[in-house]
Amino acid sequence: MTTPAHQNPERHQVVVIGSGFGGLFATQGLKRADVDVTVIDRSTTHLFQPLLYQVATGILSEGEIAPSTRTVLKDQDNARVLLGSVIDIDLAARTVTSQCDDTTTVTRYDSLIVSAGAQQSYFGNDHFAEHAPGLKTVDDALEVRGRILHAFEKAELTDDPIERIRQLTFVVVGAGPTGVELAGQIAELAHRTLDGTFRSISPKAARIVLLDAAPQVLPPFGAKLGSAAARTLQSKGVEVELGSIVTDVDALGLTIKDADGNTRRIEAACKVWSAGVAASPLAKQLAEQTGAPLDRAGRIGVGADLTLPGQPNVFVIGDMMSRDQLPGVAQTAIQGGRYAAKHIAREVGETSPPSERAPFHYRDKGSMATVCRFSAVAQVGRFEFSGFVAWLLWLAVHLVYIVGFRSRIATLLSWTSSFLGRGRGQLTTSEQQIRARSAVTGQHIQFDNPFLAHRTTGVQNPPSGTTAREAEPAIRAS
Repeated sequence: MTTPAHQNPERHQVVVIGSGFGGLFATQGLKRADVDVTVIDRSTTHLFQPLLYQVATGILSEGEIAPSTRTVLKDQDNARVLLGSVIDIDLAARTVTSQCDDTTTVTRYDSLIVSAGAQQSYFGNDHFAEHAPGLKTVDDALEVRGRILHAFEKAELTDDPIERIRQLTFVVVGAGPTGVELAGQIAELAHRTLDGTFRSISPKAARIVLLDAAPQVLPPFGAKLGSAAARTLQSKGVEVELGSIVTDVDALGLTIKDADGNTRRIEAACKVWSAGVAASPLAKQLAEQTGAPLDRAGRIGVGADLTLPGQPNVFVIGDMMSRDQLPGVAQTAIQGGRYAAKHIAREVGETSPPSERAPFHYRDKGSMATVCRFSAVAQVGRFEFSGFVAWLLWLAVHLVYIVGFRSRIATLLSWTSSFLGRGRGQLTTSEQQIRARSAVTGQHIQFDNPFLAHRTTGVQNPPSGTTAREAEPAIRAS
């Protein structure tokens, strides 16, 4: 069923695709403008993506970092929210088509802001996702949490020492900020929170491995901070393996090719992928209609005013756009959203094409990543620092950008409990969280070791049909 969106034809219609940082700040920037704003997103929430790893490791609840978009915008009378995945943007007709279940909605626009973000990239090996989920959505975080805690539970149940080692081995692919933060928190979960909670195993025996094909940890932060982060992780028991290329991922573990050309296996029940990102497929759709270039990550090239060639009313912001090698961070999206909103509000009512706009200027407010409790790295302008001071700065900055007073207070209380004490209040998991991917994709995900039966029953040969998957072309896990 296809229905047109309810819109006032006499008012300037702005459509915002995406309710992340860019989309939300653009919408709020139009609060006092003489326009109607329609926000379209496949999720009902505004996600604070940089804190997903804390949901995955039981520090925060999903509600604390993903408030309802409708609730956030309820006092903005000129804004409305539509649930749906955008499947088509028609630049000639100036329409956006979205789909929610069996309902298709066509929304007209006078100005368009595309902030659809990015998705996990497996560098052409999308089947890796079956066994190594990424960390881009709330669903991903809950699944990863379930897989991490499920591995400890399975280790407690088995009497097979080889299988126990496999269950207690956790591999994070990608040593960027997400990978570093996740590996550090898995280590603290095992060494602090879960210590003493099992009877047959010691969670401290968990092996946490951080893999990357790059020669250093946190490449964008430079050698000094990258080395500091690596040393801190190693002090927490994390194995940092650089120059390692993942060539295959299956239910039992990973196949890795090292810098010296040797191939080896890491048997691991829980694998998480944080090695790369790719722009939303909408970027390719827009490029086909405008001739704008796409970079290797699928991001679309935009002009100095963040618009597409020949489309002065179409802004592309955040992780989807490519311009002057701007970083794919929240501040780029926030500043881009405010820039687009400012020019749309200023130009409402103009019948002729907009006059020359001042080019978008990105103000670099620095980069930071937490490594573990009481330790982070930060880069602000020419200054680089790490350790406790950087960690305090990280806490303050992230607390400021959490939407809603109640969420800030709840987050602060959760941090106090987790960082000053040993407890974590969000360790609840369900079988549905762990296995939902198989239902969504129609695949059967194997969580148990098919070779376990012959170890425990004395059968000398593995079950028929259990053969190793042929290695896929090598990829860079960076």
